[in-house]
Amino acid sequence: MKTLRTARGLITTFGAIAALCTAMPALAAAPVAQVLDQNWTFRLSPEDAGAHPEAAGWLKATVPGTAQTDLMALKKLPDPYMGDNEGKVQWVGLSDWQYRTEVTVSTETLARGHVEMVFEGLDTFAEVRVNGTPILNADNMFRTWRADVKALLKPGVNVVEVDLKSPLKKMKPLVADMPYVMPGAYDSLWGDEPLGRNSSTYVRKAGYQYGWDWGPRVVAIGIWRPVKIEAWDDARVADFHVEQVHLDDQVAAVNAVVDIQSSAVTPATVRVDITAPDGTTQTTTEDISLFAGTNPVSLPMQIKNPQRWWPAGYGKPNLYTVKATVTQGGDVIGEWTRKIGLRTTEIRREKDQWGKSFEIVVNGVPIFAKGANMIPFDMFPTRVTPAEQDRMLQSAVDANMNILRIWGGGTYQDDHVYDKADELGLMVWQDFMFGGAIIPYDRDFRESTRVEAVEQVKRLRNHPSIVLWAGNNEVQTDWENWGGSTDALKTGVSPEERDRVVIGMVRMFDQVLRGAVDQNSPGTPYWASSPSTDYDGPADQDNDGDRHYWKVWGGKPVEEYLNVTPRFMSEYGLQSFPDMATIKAFASEKDMAPESPVMRGHQKYDKGNGNKRLLLYIHNNYGEPKTFADFVYLSQLMQADGIELAATHLRSRRPQTMGSMYWQLNDVWPGASWASVDYYGRWKALQFRAKRFYAPLSVSLIHKDGAMEAHVLSDLTTEKALTWRLRMRDLSGKVLSEKTGNLTVAPLSSPSIGTFSDTDLLAGAEAKTSQVELALLEGDVVVAKVFNYVGVSKDVAWTDPKLKTAIVAAKGGYDLTVSTSAAARGVWIDVGGLKADLSDNSFDMAGGESVTVHITTNVSLAQLKKALKVRSYFGSATPFKG
Repeated sequence: MKTLRTARGLITTFGAIAALCTAMPALAAAPVAQVLDQNWTFRLSPEDAGAHPEAAGWLKATVPGTAQTDLMALKKLPDPYMGDNEGKVQWVGLSDWQYRTEVTVSTETLARGHVEMVFEGLDTFAEVRVNGTPILNADNMFRTWRADVKALLKPGVNVVEVDLKSPLKKMKPLVADMPYVMPGAYDSLWGDEPLGRNSSTYVRKAGYQYGWDWGPRVVAIGIWRPVKIEAWDDARVADFHVEQVHLDDQVAAVNAVVDIQSSAVTPATVRVDITAPDGTTQTTTEDISLFAGTNPVSLPMQIKNPQRWWPAGYGKPNLYTVKATVTQGGDVIGEWTRKIGLRTTEIRREKDQWGKSFEIVVNGVPIFAKGANMIPFDMFPTRVTPAEQDRMLQSAVDANMNILRIWGGGTYQDDHVYDKADELGLMVWQDFMFGGAIIPYDRDFRESTRVEAVEQVKRLRNHPSIVLWAGNNEVQTDWENWGGSTDALKTGVSPEERDRVVIGMVRMFDQVLRGAVDQNSPGTPYWASSPSTDYDGPADQDNDGDRHYWKVWGGKPVEEYLNVTPRFMSEYGLQSFPDMATIKAFASEKDMAPESPVMRGHQKYDKGNGNKRLLLYIHNNYGEPKTFADFVYLSQLMQADGIELAATHLRSRRPQTMGSMYWQLNDVWPGASWASVDYYGRWKALQFRAKRFYAPLSVSLIHKDGAMEAHVLSDLTTEKALTWRLRMRDLSGKVLSEKTGNLTVAPLSSPSIGTFSDTDLLAGAEAKTSQVELALLEGDVVVAKVFNYVGVSKDVAWTDPKLKTAIVAAKGGYDLTVSTSAAARGVWIDVGGLKADLSDNSFDMAGGESVTVHITTNVSLAQLKKALKVRSYFGSATPFKG
């Protein structure tokens, strides 16, 4: 028998031990979590079952999942992405659904001091019952819901039921009774809501699922995040994060903060282990006394000679592994591991000759932000795999991007997305989930959003990749600039009501969400809206804050990009269609025309009229496509040329401009959009072009006002001695004239090479038979090259380049060499539906030139040769006479 020593001496009797145990709470075993992802079934609510008897009985459900994806898996619902099926799936989001499962709970679990049921995500209006008793009502897709169920569960089998209400059906009568409706949401094309009276604004649910100008309307419904039972005794670890207090080159000071929820006064021990990127470790341990409630336990630690986290291109994205272990009486009651990056981040705004700067500064270094906006990966987030997420983020880094903006009309992404961004050094501009509509100002809506914001910031605050939180996408711009229904609201309500709307927006975006970030992630900047000046003045200005520029695509020619030089361009874009292989996955041969019902259905801009806008931009510079395949090809060439023009202009204006994030990186479904990578992960011409115009060392050659402006674009952190070479060629490849020079390029700069007049360059040659080539050389090696023309593509007298190919086996696939007898514009290597990654594509060639591209693939040489097609602009269009 063990003895216990007290102030009075040794206690050795069982009675004394019992008395002591009564005075002190017993130390508990480790908490347990029982994941509830099995044996779920679902059905249409009985009142909705009459119209769809195929879903009236109990069917197998997947949790996490959605009613739509389960019905598709059961062959009871067509794929909305295929053909004209979108309209055939609308009934699901208009219906109420019931989910149920039977859960076996052990007596050991029920013997614990606390037993809670946790729903990490319910989409969206839900009542949950356990053994017939309601435990919670949910109304926010972005929140976690937790309920005490100890008194409701019994040993053995228990029934859990979840009733999900259609957000459309629930909100429609409420919206119908409102004197006015907040504007800014997209109208339904399916007649399920009156035009201009959209309910999505009033619901904390992913806005894009109600339809956007690049995606379908599929109002998903289901249990979209994991469900579990958590059981614990006196204490559990509720959260763990690492707060950076100080950082310099000698030392980093951090606080490892463990939030412990306790139901009694009880002792515990907290241990924190830090493992550096080089494998070295350090440990600190502290004995503590917990009180009843939430205990934020902070252990200060110092890390000597810290290895900083750097964005891609600026250094290594070093990560430290920090593990917190909480024990009671030798039993582990909580164990959490975080990966953190040591870095500072700020939004630097200083007055200068152009107005007020806007630059993301990491570790004291102003970063030229090169990237794109990222929308959700799918209409159904639950079916996106980590591998698909990894591929998209890797595509961004492979295209030399250093930042992605996670746009506010979708969802906060899975932890895995941010983990991967941390590893890749990919900065994240994180919007809160508001996508452009004016928000309601009532207190309940604001409070639900506040809880959501705190929860999401706490979940994501350990990620060094998140360098900025923004309150919303385009809400301030909607109110100030959009007109239409917004102006109707302003003039249709009293001045007092209008003030309440404005005050509600300011309160949410300047106070509530800013407070959530400042209080829970104080090292991360907050920006009230995108675009904005952070409420310093009007939004969407060239001389202050960030800008969304849409006059190009709005009808202005692409050359208008050259007349706009904002401090930070966080949105701009041009549309295109995806590859023919992607189009053939959702359409049949009879659909291959821009104005066919299926193509219009997969073009969401302007209710299907976007293909006319695409043709407008194609006609401007390229002519009339000869075939549908030419239309698809030219849409991508136009998009790539236009965004390259804008991006290189923006880079060449550093430091006046310090960011280029085009709209958009990815797609939610296969269709026409502004994406540079399509739904199936295939790179469009723009993504290949971005790899070159976002390269750490690149060149720009911009034709404007009868001259070529040439710049070096350098994001290198060291200076570089280089040679530039400007050649004028005829279309056969003959060099008509050449200019060269040497320059030493300073780190992080965009020096001008010079401005060269058309007259000087042509020197008597004809513009329509000439090609300008700018190359940057390090020694004899060409490190960057770009072509341009004195005039638009349709005005050049192209001849057949007689493209030839040769393929040889190489490591990981094949090397494909393309050669040409005459200048080739927009060379495109098409491998059809084969799984293959190309090192380069969508490039121009001089006459007589050869270019070798590596193709990474596992397919056979015979398969590759059968699928391979190589084309250029030649022969794709006729002069447009419109």
